[in-house]
Amino acid sequence: MPITAQDQTWILETDHTAYSFGLNAFGLLTHAYWGPRLLTPEDYPPPVMGMNWASFNNPPHLTPEEYPAYHEMKFIEPCLKVTFANGARDAALRFQSAHIKPGDGQTSLHISLRDRAQPFEVLLCYTLYDGHDLIGRTATLVNHGTEPILIERMWSAQWHLPVGEGYRFSHLTGRWSDEFHLRREPLQQGVKVIESRRLHTSHHHSPWFAIDRGSADEDQGEVWFGALAWSGSWKIAAEVTDFASTRVSAGLNDWDFAYRLMPGESFTTPEAYAGYTPDGFGAASRGLHDFIRDAVLPHRHTAHRVLFNSWEATLFDVDVASQSLYAETAASLGVELFVMDDGWFHGRDHDRAGLGDWWPDARKFPQGLTPLIERVNALGMDFGLWIEPEMVNPDSDLYRAHPDWVLHFPDRPRTEGRNQLILNLGRADVQTYLLDRLDALLRENNIAFIKWDMNRAVTEPGWPDYDGEPREIWVRYVEGLYRLWGTLRQRHPRVIWQSCSGGGGRADLGILRYADQIWVSDNTGPVARLGIQEGFSQVFPASVMEAWVTDMEPHSWFNPQPAGEYLPLSFRFHVSMCGALGIGANITHWGEAERDEARRWIAIYKELRPIIQEGDLYRLRSAQTGSGFSAVQYVSKDKAESVLFAFRTLIPDPANLPPLRLRGLDPQARYTVEGFDGARSGLAWMNTDLLMPLLNFDSTLRRIRRVSE
Repeated sequence: MPITAQDQTWILETDHTAYSFGLNAFGLLTHAYWGPRLLTPEDYPPPVMGMNWASFNNPPHLTPEEYPAYHEMKFIEPCLKVTFANGARDAALRFQSAHIKPGDGQTSLHISLRDRAQPFEVLLCYTLYDGHDLIGRTATLVNHGTEPILIERMWSAQWHLPVGEGYRFSHLTGRWSDEFHLRREPLQQGVKVIESRRLHTSHHHSPWFAIDRGSADEDQGEVWFGALAWSGSWKIAAEVTDFASTRVSAGLNDWDFAYRLMPGESFTTPEAYAGYTPDGFGAASRGLHDFIRDAVLPHRHTAHRVLFNSWEATLFDVDVASQSLYAETAASLGVELFVMDDGWFHGRDHDRAGLGDWWPDARKFPQGLTPLIERVNALGMDFGLWIEPEMVNPDSDLYRAHPDWVLHFPDRPRTEGRNQLILNLGRADVQTYLLDRLDALLRENNIAFIKWDMNRAVTEPGWPDYDGEPREIWVRYVEGLYRLWGTLRQRHPRVIWQSCSGGGGRADLGILRYADQIWVSDNTGPVARLGIQEGFSQVFPASVMEAWVTDMEPHSWFNPQPAGEYLPLSFRFHVSMCGALGIGANITHWGEAERDEARRWIAIYKELRPIIQEGDLYRLRSAQTGSGFSAVQYVSKDKAESVLFAFRTLIPDPANLPPLRLRGLDPQARYTVEGFDGARSGLAWMNTDLLMPLLNFDSTLRRIRRVSE
């Protein structure tokens, strides 16, 4: 069985990896092992006993506890910090019980820890998912007493690396329109923190990490990695001690956070996932991709349709006639889903008014959305719509009626971002209003796709009339978001939802329980997108990554190709075909030759879609290194087909592009590679240098097929 219990030690085994912990001689729940799966339970080491290093560093401080609380002489980053009614601010957690719970597609281990003096309990849950080398962890605090407990920090998990030095920390950084830059840096003594304090996941950091011994690459080397399933403010802290121990913790951000847990109540953290692989960063990514497709996404392996989105073509200038014209053109190209973006609802002619009033604008749509939707459906396409439910413009009927519904502090100005304020989704009345409006919109219209946007970060995170602890808002808001979105999904299960927050500001495994796709960045410049999409792929599969072909202004700062020239349409399509293909260009301005080319690429994408969206991704050459030459390869799960994309940006001539080597093929099978003569074994192709003669701002797509003997 995947979980073995013996002598107060628990061994959690996946197909290829193992994680173990148990009670040491001091009675502390202590980490023992995390790495490759061993042959027998007897092979695993016992729980660690902390040594004694003078009175300043005693054994409890040096013990790698599974879930350390602030208590006694422990000076590491704790997972739990609470204050009790009597003024005590520590927690003495001791093991009480353990039980294994089998489930459908997963098995979980539940550990109960109780305080020596205070009437509360911490329940640790470890979940193993069938077929995946990942462990999910949550922690639940239960108040069994008669007085409230103030939670000041409660993280989901702390993970311990094998004792040693020289570890390297990988994470993703960025900013709006410039997301998902991969950073690798050595871990030194101290604490390295990445976080969001913005109420959403943020463009600046992602709740994901990878740790290696300093020499791993895409194909080899031990990698320990993890991600947090939370769509609000979060924190990941990697700590190295002076005793060669390294640990990484993940959970809710404790900055400005507190939560009053009343008697009889419980509080559960978001789930934190982590895994191990000996096969490099590429294998770590593929493990996450499979898990997301198999166990997280609402519609699992549903193929995502080629879409057209109206935003970059029309901005707010939408009506039945103009959108019908775009729909006719999109349908002629082979588009499967037509999405009308911002500008369709009451009073929405610009970004200074209308948010909150979620019904069709009577001037633009005098008969509602039905005539346009019927036209789109008659053209053979599904219809989708943009919304931004969490926001309100001061110039709106909703705000005029309910100015108290927004996040704000008493007697302080209400800071606007993009001319809008944030509705307090922690409030039940706000949730009810939005649920009623959006439910009616979906019931009354044949809508197959919703793009859910959020275009600002938090300010004045207050809830003046809340009778609880006001700093609970950081959790109450996200719980309200999940409750609203989850109820809409439950009532309208066929709808595909997309998460957008000014691009990639809400990209995490928490939101993917409600949304099937993520809008990766508002930057649709194809050169910049190569690097953005590569960073995104560290965590997320191609099926989740919506990518548009556009005519973004070529001399803009985030699209550094020669001024006055658009990149070839083939280059733009190839970049976007690496994910879930969409079009955001003004297709009515394209000439017939461009439309013919677009038809061809869309048809090819539909053939390749199962390989790209469902296959294994191999990053052959990085777009983030600045070399100007990058490549990615997708391989079908049965290894029968593969597709290679290679891109050259700006490299001064004369230049010799380095060769590529394929990956992921069946070594024993024989394949043909488009553009190269003959059939060879997968082993041969993966050990053969392939040269791609590309000019500046050129790209190529090569199909790879297994041939029968």
